[in-house]
Amino acid sequence: MSRKRQVRRRTRETDVTVKIGLDGTGSDYSISLPDKWLKHMLESVARFGRFDLTIKADGDFNHHVVEDVALTLGKAFREALQGRPVQRVGSATVPMDDALVTVSVDLVDRPYCHVDLPDEMLEHFLRSFAMEARITLHNVVVRGKNFHHINEATFKAFGMALHQATRPAGSLKSTKGAVRWKK
Repeated sequence: MSRKRQVRRRTRETDVTVKIGLDGTGSDYSISLPDKWLKHMLESVARFGRFDLTIKADGDFNHHVVEDVALTLGKAFREALQGRPVQRVGSATVPMDDALVTVSVDLVDRPYCHVDLPDEMLEHFLRSFAMEARITLHNVVVRGKNFHHINEATFKAFGMALHQATRPAGSLKSTKGAVRWKK
């Protein structure tokens, strides 16, 4: 069964389309954004997470585009998992020159995000993604001074942690069993 999803989000402020394949190679990605810095970070997530990823986004202000890309990607990610058993927890540490960063995720239906980055918009991106994907996400910057290195190491580790957590599992990894919401 394919673990892929395409989601489109259109508002008065933005138009975002995301297509993700969780069982990709990391070499099939196409990211078209007005924000070249975010584009670079998302290419790192695709490459290091080994995801197939296509993102096309445009909008009025950078803040709106960054936030809506995060929300759309989070929704596509959650829907691609489709409640199937996965390893659930993933963690990765990436050194990048002066920077050493660890990212840990838990793909549980309890959204929480604690990240500390020198780039407020990238921090906002990760928080928005985590809330919409309904995952727990932490990063720890062990050391680093260079803005670029800390941010890029975080996004590479983020991709690696997501890859580890999304690997199929033989059974549900929970002491609670599946959560069922009643309407």
